[in-house]
Amino acid sequence: MTAHRKHGRPGSSKEAARVNARKARPPEKRAPNKRAPRRGVRARLLRGLVTLVLIFGLIGPIVVTAIYRFAPPPITYLMLQRAFEGRGFDRRWRPLEKISPTLTRAVIAAEDAHFCEHHGFDFAAIEKAYRNNARRPGRIRGGSTISQQTAKNVFLWPGRSYVRKGLEAYFTVLVETIWGKRRIMEVYLNSIEWGGGVYGAEAAARRNFGVGADKITPAQAARLAAILPSPLKWRAARPGPYVKRRSGRIGAAAGTVRRDGLAACVLR
Repeated sequence: MTAHRKHGRPGSSKEAARVNARKARPPEKRAPNKRAPRRGVRARLLRGLVTLVLIFGLIGPIVVTAIYRFAPPPITYLMLQRAFEGRGFDRRWRPLEKISPTLTRAVIAAEDAHFCEHHGFDFAAIEKAYRNNARRPGRIRGGSTISQQTAKNVFLWPGRSYVRKGLEAYFTVLVETIWGKRRIMEVYLNSIEWGGGVYGAEAAARRNFGVGADKITPAQAARLAAILPSPLKWRAARPGPYVKRRSGRIGAAAGTVRRDGLAACVLR
């Protein structure tokens, strides 16, 4: 037994020495994790991107629409496009009370007879246009309301795409909610294209009839409303047979608008 103890002590002392050496050894330094800082930067960038999308995609349009509730909208995308095409630029802003009510009634009769009744979208007119376009694809008919046209003219670009139609619907809700009918009509009559480089009722009245927008007669208003679907092709001052027939129908419909109070939400 004594021999066993003597033989085991050196092993025990060596083992203890190894343990003590491990304890005395400084801890190994781990290599820094380079992925963690990168992930933090990416997360911050993603949060910043989401914030920008929320600001410019949701809050921005609301703020701009609220500003245009009181300030005249500046030059639009279509106006810039026509200017680059060499068509010039003529636009003279006039408040609604300085535009003849005959023109307001005429454009309601021509473009949106239910303007004062809907909340931005005339679903019956949209369905009717869809059926017509399915039967006659060569003659596309629109079902947009004056509210939709105003949203498109002021905030968006010309063209047909699902993206633009979706944005148009969004801005239509905004203008109906923030502006109201009277302001929508005022902006519409001051922004709509009425010929090459001609925008708004005042410029159209001066260019075609040599009078201010407040002096337009019912017949002149019907002619201006008649050319709205194709203002670069048709002329109000020198109308062809089709525009003459169309303006006659619009004039009669404008009488109905006046008689039935279909412009009551606009005209005081």
